[in-house]
Amino acid sequence: MALNTKTFATRTLSAIVFGILLIGSVYWNYYSFSIFFFVVALTGLHEFYKIAEKLGAKPFKITGFICGSIIYMRFINFSDVDPFVLSIIQKCLNSFMIIMPLILFARALFSKKEHSIKDTLFTIGAILYVVLPFGLLNQSAFLNNESWQTSDYDPKLILGIIFLIWSNDTFAYIGGSIFGKHKMIERVSPGKTWEGTIIGVLLTFALSFIFEHFCKLNIPWAVFGITVPILATIGDLVESKLKRESGIKDSGKIMPGHGGVLDRFDSLIFVAPFVFAILYFIS
Repeated sequence: MALNTKTFATRTLSAIVFGILLIGSVYWNYYSFSIFFFVVALTGLHEFYKIAEKLGAKPFKITGFICGSIIYMRFINFSDVDPFVLSIIQKCLNSFMIIMPLILFARALFSKKEHSIKDTLFTIGAILYVVLPFGLLNQSAFLNNESWQTSDYDPKLILGIIFLIWSNDTFAYIGGSIFGKHKMIERVSPGKTWEGTIIGVLLTFALSFIFEHFCKLNIPWAVFGITVPILATIGDLVESKLKRESGIKDSGKIMPGHGGVLDRFDSLIFVAPFVFAILYFIS
């Protein structure tokens, strides 16, 4: 497959502009980081519900946005709030997370839609698939620190994970464009090749050793260097499968050459929960 220089230039320029916004929000402080991904989460939720409609479902959008917002708030660090008030907030949000699916299923009972249970499943699934991973990023940002104070927020971990994903995406695209011959899963993603995927994983793994000099973790960066590109590839394929079954090319049009939020963050959506799980296990 020949390298399409025009497409590559469009993707690169778009990625640079969006990358500046993303990096700036993550690096500035915890609040700009959290607000940025809150907007991303709700935008991604909107895109998922549009895809669900293509699949024949009619999600409860307003209910989904309300529940998704509350779920995201559950993972925000409220360390600056009075401890007594914080305890009440956390208990309320934790309780809501537990009963949320039951509330949504009860909501389906009063719906006049023909397939209200199916619609409810898509409503819940979108929150779990899109909102929860971005919510977990708020927790992951502090799992490498002993303090949970927002004043001790260190963006290096989150930026490092994002750079590893970008590295894998870029190297896999270039490697596949130049050396790609064997399709990976053609029925899901016709453009993805084994050659490009392997090049992306290997070069990203090598890059992770450089990160050791900029951000020390409780575990070697090499752990993320090998897991992130593999999980990012799976996340990309999952979203490609979702789009293929719904008959659309892009989830949105927010980024020229990249599509929508789900197209741009499909890898991070799949990576974030595993990053949280790994850091939580060793913390």
